[in-house]
Amino acid sequence: MGDLYNNFHKYFEIVEADSDELLEIVYRIRYQVLCVEQRIPEFDASLYPDKLEKDNYDSHSSHVLLRFRPSGDFIATARLILFDPLQPEKPFPVESYTQQDLELCNIKALPRQQVAEISRFVVVSKFDRRKGERRSQGIRKVDENSAVSERRERSSTDRRSTPNIALILMAGIVRMSIKFNIKNWLSGMAPALNRLLSYDGLHFKPIGPLVNYHGLRRPYYVKVGDVLNRMYKEHHDAWEVLTEFGKYHPIHFDESKILNHEDNI
Repeated sequence: MGDLYNNFHKYFEIVEADSDELLEIVYRIRYQVLCVEQRIPEFDASLYPDKLEKDNYDSHSSHVLLRFRPSGDFIATARLILFDPLQPEKPFPVESYTQQDLELCNIKALPRQQVAEISRFVVVSKFDRRKGERRSQGIRKVDENSAVSERRERSSTDRRSTPNIALILMAGIVRMSIKFNIKNWLSGMAPALNRLLSYDGLHFKPIGPLVNYHGLRRPYYVKVGDVLNRMYKEHHDAWEVLTEFGKYHPIHFDESKILNHEDNI
C-alpha cells in the first residue's frame, strides 16, 4: 500500500450519512458553503431560515460525509441521486438543467436503475483546492498553457503522498455506487472540478455545452467500470484510495479479467 492510501486513512474518514443526525450535518455543510461562503445567487441564505440546504432530490439520494481526523470536524459532503421508484419518469437534474448531445450519450437509453447523478459536491472553504482556480478564471487566458502545466506538476507531486478531497469524496461515491448497483455516473459539474478529478484519472466525458446552472457547468457521463479499470492501470495509487485497496473493485486481481470486463461493458 502506498503513501497516498496510508495518509488517506491517517487523516480522513468516510462516513455514510445514514441517520437523521448525520443528514442534518450534510444539509448544514451545504448551507454553509453554498449560501454563506460561496454566496451562489440561487442559494440565497434568506431562503433557508433553518440553515439547512435541501431540495426534492434528497429523498431519493445517498449522502456521504468526510471527517478530518485531526480535528474531528466534518469538512465535505457529496450525494448520489438515485432512480426514484415513486416517480420512475422523474428526470435527473442534469437532464432538466443542461443540454446533452444524444450522439455522445443518450441518457434515456441507459438502464434507469443503474444510473445515478453525482451532485452537491461540497467542500468547506479552507479545504477547497478549487478556490484558487475560481479566483483566477478572469486571468487564465493570459497564459493558460503554463497555468495548466503548473497545476498538473503540483498535483502530480502532491498526489504521491496526500490525497485531494475530491478523490476521497469520490471514494465515498464508489462505496454508495456498489451498494446500489450503480454502473453509470452523470454529473452537471464545473469544468474545474473535472480537471481536478482528471489528475487522478477520474475524468468524466463531457456530453454537452456549458450552461449557466449554479455557475458555468457542463453535463458529464462515465461508466463506473471504465473509470475504475483505467485508474487501476494508470493511477494505481489513487485507485487504492478510491476502491479501499480493491475491496470495491475486486476484479483487479486478474489482469485478464479486467481486459475482458472492459470489452463487455
